[in-house]
Amino acid sequence: MKLIYKASDINEANIVSGMLRANGIEAHVGGFYLQGGVGDLAAMDFATIHVPDEDVELARSLIAEYESVPVIKDASAVKRKRANFLSSIILFVIIIIVIYYYSVG
Repeated sequence: MKLIYKASDINEANIVSGMLRANGIEAHVGGFYLQGGVGDLAAMDFATIHVPDEDVELARSLIAEYESVPVIKDASAVKRKRANFLSSIILFVIIIIVIYYYSVG
């Protein structure tokens, strides 16, 4: 097996590994336990992905495609989450007021 990718963290390594497996490539994520030794510090280059020698070229092309896709942050989704959160808090406060009103009165 050959090392073909160093992920920024263990989560990214598992995402890339899952993508490779979905395309029929056996992938092994390494460095999982090494990140725990670093503690709360941001661990870099510990999460690695290994694939069999015969799948190296295909895996590298899939990873290159993965890295070329731009990350789009949806500002409207963030606004919706904030609005939903605020609505939940307002609803919670109203419920507490109604419960208090009926228990006292």
